[in-house]
Amino acid sequence: MFKNISLALLAGASLAGFGVQQALAREPQARFFTEPTVVYAEQSASQPAEQRLAYAERPNMGGGFIEFLFGDDQPQGSRYQQQPYDPRPLYAPQPQQIMPEQDASEAAHPAFDPKFEKQLVDYHGKETAGTIVIDTSSKFLYLVQGDGKALRYGVGVGKPGFLWAGVKTVTAKKEWPGWTPPAEMLKRRPDLPRHMEGGPQNPLGARAMYLGSSLYRIHGSNEPWTIGTNVSSGCIRMRNQDVIDLYGRVHVGARVVVI
Repeated sequence: MFKNISLALLAGASLAGFGVQQALAREPQARFFTEPTVVYAEQSASQPAEQRLAYAERPNMGGGFIEFLFGDDQPQGSRYQQQPYDPRPLYAPQPQQIMPEQDASEAAHPAFDPKFEKQLVDYHGKETAGTIVIDTSSKFLYLVQGDGKALRYGVGVGKPGFLWAGVKTVTAKKEWPGWTPPAEMLKRRPDLPRHMEGGPQNPLGARAMYLGSSLYRIHGSNEPWTIGTNVSSGCIRMRNQDVIDLYGRVHVGARVVVI
């Protein structure tokens, strides 16, 4: 019986092969090498799978056992199934947090203490309007307004050993001054440049008011975190925005009292 079944299967295969040869003779050979259908992203993902094959139409293999062995029809979910197009990205990027622009050196130092912001305060001293009074112990500079008021600014003052007191006058004013370290400073800091042109990186900052014939100045700073500290070699430091404000209010010849 097994022999009879085998002979029947072989006979069926021969007949099916003969049918395929006849089908090939009737159809042009180019039928099986047509251009593949290209599926673009905007096309519907539900297009028939046959349109994504390398040829437009598959041959009739005669059905039955031969079609089962050599045909490419597979149930849905089997091999080579093309997944529908998904327009979403492979990953969802996290929204980038945009931080305010900040100088890297400022980020590494303490924040500016708000008590050193410019403000109008009561003044009960004896100095007349237009006089600058610098209290090195509290790190405040006062510009006397008259009528019992003064504008108060935070400042940085001399380090221990560099503090001084006295009365000076403003003898010169410069915008974005150049800086030439004095010889005494170069002895302590030989790494300093011999001269630096004015600009944002210059330690004298945006403005400078020169005091008498001395090397002392009231000037700006590119290190605002030093305001409220003992930091300088005797000069009076201010934030750039504060020294610009003071510069516009003070005239050459103004009296400066340092206590």
